[in-house]
Amino acid sequence: MSCFEDSAPYNELLSSAQTGPECEVLIHKTISKFFGYTTLSHRWGTGEPSLRNIQGQNVYTLNHGEGLAKLQNFCILTLQHDYIWAWSDTCCIDKDSSSEFHEAVGSMFSWYRRSALTIVHLSDVPDAMPFSNSVWFRRGWTLQELLASPSILFYSQDWSLYMNCTSPNHKTDSAILAELQEVTGIGELHLKYFSPGMDDARSRLQWASTRSTTRSEDSAYSLFGIFQVHLPVFYGETVENALGRLLMEIV
Repeated sequence: MSCFEDSAPYNELLSSAQTGPECEVLIHKTISKFFGYTTLSHRWGTGEPSLRNIQGQNVYTLNHGEGLAKLQNFCILTLQHDYIWAWSDTCCIDKDSSSEFHEAVGSMFSWYRRSALTIVHLSDVPDAMPFSNSVWFRRGWTLQELLASPSILFYSQDWSLYMNCTSPNHKTDSAILAELQEVTGIGELHLKYFSPGMDDARSRLQWASTRSTTRSEDSAYSLFGIFQVHLPVFYGETVENALGRLLMEIV
């Protein structure tokens, strides 16, 4: 809020002579634009920065290996797309707080759903190569990120736009959409207009069946948002228990 109050859009609102419904529309539009944020979807690698690493720091002056370079490129792209807020799961969650971490697991879907843009970095896809073999399509959490995000842009290994596609949303580009359907087995309507819930639960489970997670319980936790269920997170329980609780809820 302090950033907003020091901004030019805030001062323009204060000086606006508009009143009534027109003023409310202008306020909503201004606030939505100012607080719009991007999210990063990626496969974790080595040297991913934590909240401790970046808190109170200028990200662009830090030098901490591959993970930090990825964060810096993500932030640069965020500014290039005219947003000033960027969210990455590596460093925007306080993992030292068990309560915040567990809340984050349950909130992940909604955070991606509310983002203005999700930037997907395919670190294993060289420029001009198809993304079908990327490990991004075989990870558990990225399924949720793909479905939840209303607007997505794919970037290849060197941070260039995938297939040089300049569409503002790769989910609406016919060529990339066709590739997504082929590699994920998910239909066009779900890719473009996915709605979380229990409808066609069999298909939703099938989409996830070929994906894996580093922590076994996440194979269930990463589906909570897709099925719109709110269940407690118990890291240390078996994957059978985690999936069992999810399937009980679905049934």
